[in-house]
Amino acid sequence: MSGPSLMDSLFQRTLEDLIKGLRQQLIGEQAFISKALEDIRKEIKSTDLSTKSTALLKLSYLSSLHFHDMAFASFHALEVLSSPRFSHKKIAYHAISLSFHDSTPVLLLITNHLRKDLTSTNEFEVSLSLQCLSRIANVDLARDLTQEIFTLLSSNKLYVRKRAVAVVLRVFEKYPDSVRVCFKRLVENLENYDPQILSAVVGVFCELACKDPRSYLPLAPEFYKILVDSKNNWVLIKVLKIFAKLAPLEPRLAKRVVEPVCDHMRRTGAKSLLFECVRTVVTSLSEYDSAVRLAVGKVREFLVDEDPNLKYLGLQALAIVAPKHLWAVSENKEVVIKSLSDADPNIKIESLHLVMAMVSEHNVAEICRVLVNYALKADPEFCNEILNSILSTCSRNLYEIIVDFDWYVSLLGEMSRIPHCQKGEEIENQLIDIGLRVKEVRPELVRVARDLLIDPALLGNPFLHRVLSAAAWSSGEYVEFSRNPLELMEALLQPRTSLLPPSIRAIYIQSAFKVLVFCLHTYLMQRESTTSSACPDNLPSGVSASVSYESFDGLSVEDGGDAAVTHGLTSTSASMTDESIVNLLNLVEIALGPLLGSHDVEVQGRARNVLGFVDMTKLDLLNPSAQEEKGLERKEVEASKTIELMHDAFSEELGPVSLTAQGKVPLPDGLMLKENLGDLEMICGDIQLPSSNSFSFGTPSNEQKVGVSFSNLQIKEDFEQSNESTSLLAEHRKRHGLYYLPSGKSEIISNDYPPANDHTSQGNVNDNSDDLAKLTEESLFPKKKPNHAKPRPVVVKLDEVDEKPIAMKKPEAKDDSLSGAVRDILLGSEDVIPTSSRSNLSDKPSSKRRGKEKQDTDPHVESKENLVDDGNPNSRRRKHRSHGKERRHKSPRKKNAEEREDNGQKEKEKSTHRHGRHKSRQRADELLNVSPQTPVIPDFLL
Repeated sequence: MSGPSLMDSLFQRTLEDLIKGLRQQLIGEQAFISKALEDIRKEIKSTDLSTKSTALLKLSYLSSLHFHDMAFASFHALEVLSSPRFSHKKIAYHAISLSFHDSTPVLLLITNHLRKDLTSTNEFEVSLSLQCLSRIANVDLARDLTQEIFTLLSSNKLYVRKRAVAVVLRVFEKYPDSVRVCFKRLVENLENYDPQILSAVVGVFCELACKDPRSYLPLAPEFYKILVDSKNNWVLIKVLKIFAKLAPLEPRLAKRVVEPVCDHMRRTGAKSLLFECVRTVVTSLSEYDSAVRLAVGKVREFLVDEDPNLKYLGLQALAIVAPKHLWAVSENKEVVIKSLSDADPNIKIESLHLVMAMVSEHNVAEICRVLVNYALKADPEFCNEILNSILSTCSRNLYEIIVDFDWYVSLLGEMSRIPHCQKGEEIENQLIDIGLRVKEVRPELVRVARDLLIDPALLGNPFLHRVLSAAAWSSGEYVEFSRNPLELMEALLQPRTSLLPPSIRAIYIQSAFKVLVFCLHTYLMQRESTTSSACPDNLPSGVSASVSYESFDGLSVEDGGDAAVTHGLTSTSASMTDESIVNLLNLVEIALGPLLGSHDVEVQGRARNVLGFVDMTKLDLLNPSAQEEKGLERKEVEASKTIELMHDAFSEELGPVSLTAQGKVPLPDGLMLKENLGDLEMICGDIQLPSSNSFSFGTPSNEQKVGVSFSNLQIKEDFEQSNESTSLLAEHRKRHGLYYLPSGKSEIISNDYPPANDHTSQGNVNDNSDDLAKLTEESLFPKKKPNHAKPRPVVVKLDEVDEKPIAMKKPEAKDDSLSGAVRDILLGSEDVIPTSSRSNLSDKPSSKRRGKEKQDTDPHVESKENLVDDGNPNSRRRKHRSHGKERRHKSPRKKNAEEREDNGQKEKEKSTHRHGRHKSRQRADELLNVSPQTPVIPDFLL
């Protein structure tokens, strides 16, 4: 397609026309943009560079504000870049900076354009190319243009040198070997007195030091001189950030810089510099009490300021100093607590973090009470922030600051009733976790759970359904601590539970099953006790025949509770009469009957289980004589025995499980499994399922089987199929013995699954259980015992991994080639490229001249001699001038001798030139792999 005609170019819309047209489009803006893009695609193919540049400018606008792709214009941008006009170059560089990336196909074509503009005499063209390079530089561009960057670092035009210093950071990151060329000249710019150049250089070193501060310790004298002499607040802020990274690595450096930092805090009126001084002191110089107290005093000025920005910075500074100096927060606690009512949400959150930093086992109840009151009056977002802070702080390190768990469980229940509470999942986890770990809290937990279950407001709040799930589970699991199980049953089966999701309603049904079994078991024990009381000979002398269950209210779990359960005596004060049991069973049938038709499988299955249990035990339990009158045969297993078995099953105590429990189970010897059992489907593909006749539920043809129950029929059918299934299993085991555990016995094969671990003695089982769950029963008593009515209960702990659930992964090794190159420069390396003036840095012979010339410019010598500051700021420059004089005033004889030595060095390097780069990388790796040691530090720190 040919480009637009001359007439089209004359009437081309400019960027101003495009913007005005967009603003006039009240509707149909997308259609207008589509039409504009269509025009741009035509105009950008024009041979006229003015038309092309205008189209490229409009496309850049649409790409920036409306995010339209401009990849199709990549080559056209390069065409505009070749224009000699500065206005065209400006548009092209702007478009390239927006659209070019590492995978742009024409990226390699820009190298020569950049090189040409970097060597231009027009400083503005050089600036444009440097700015573009800082955005799009990749490995190839950084490598090819290192020579030009090196030259511009010493440009006599300050505007260009500032831009060159700024682009060095991108070049170093993309091509670390450029450090060996440009680093020394970058360091020399630290002595520049121009504030713009100095600001750019310090900014580059600030970014570099954040990644690997240890490599830049030898430059501490330069930074110290800037810290002392500079009057530019921006430069001082960057230098303070550098010293905040370097000071923890070298104690002598921290001792040297603490006084200048304090001087800046006393003298400066700039809040930004003052805050940076405070942050440097509290993070890296916290060992110096005088400096910390001065910083805290300055923080106080921030806190009482009316400016919300300064108040926020003050709270943030207190948050930084709080981990090591909590007294600083305590001294300002009035201001901190008052900030909880501030209008600025950021200030409220920072103050909340500080309040939680003051929490200890002595004041946790008081602080939590204050915070809950704030949560009741706060907006929903901050309310949940408060609740989250309370939950995370109180549960830290397995509730180490909680002494009264009854209070904390009550607090969790109170938090659930806060109108804006959305922390149901976390409250659920803590309620269950505390019940599993702390036995003494279970009576209070059941009481709180009962109050939650009967609260109608919680049923309609979807954020708190998880709390009701925990309450229902706790009520069923620890029902023996309830004073009135009948009330629990009514709460679990109330009609409004239909508002709950099916998964939680299934938990309700299962908990109701546990409560029902407990009530029936208590009823049987009471009936047996009443029967035995009729025989005075069975009672000891002086013991009344009537037993009061209220006397067991105070029994603990460790002594009286277990005994009570064993003898049928519970801590409940409600007596189980025939009438109450009949009402209970009727309630279960009425409440769960409609659930038999539920669409949720879990709800339907659990309801059938409970109703089946009721039908099996109801008639025999309440009126055994009725069965004899109707001529029915007594069941082989009486209801009382069934209830006893179910009660024993539910009475098995659950405990916390370590996250590493599965990993501690040993693998059986000889078990060889392929990854993910990839071939299991292929192996089991030929297995034929038994015929459908084996699972027929139709009416049996034999009339004698009419009175046989389904369970007996199933057992009989299992026996009939046993021979066939055994032969099939034996054949499959013979073919695929790889996936069978070794039995270690005779050739007899059983249909049962093999045991997970075959232990020969009970003692081994106990030993493994002890290894699996190591209970740490240390009560976290403080040195000074708090004034509590009772000691802190035991919190069951497992291994240390339980406190840190996620296994800490080793951080991935980062690319340290940049740090290695910097260390080679500052600590010495044979492969350092000298930075003396040379015609072409990429010339190979010039890169080989490293004999005597290296000694004159060896950075290692500089780090030991030139970086020494004896207190005179001019001493460093005097040494540079002295070295220059020695090089300039050499006698001809000495000069010839050095040339011969240089030639010999060249011949020697020719044989090892091939391995030079490999050796330098190897030395850099060795420097990085050694154990951390203090680098070479100048004498000014001594």
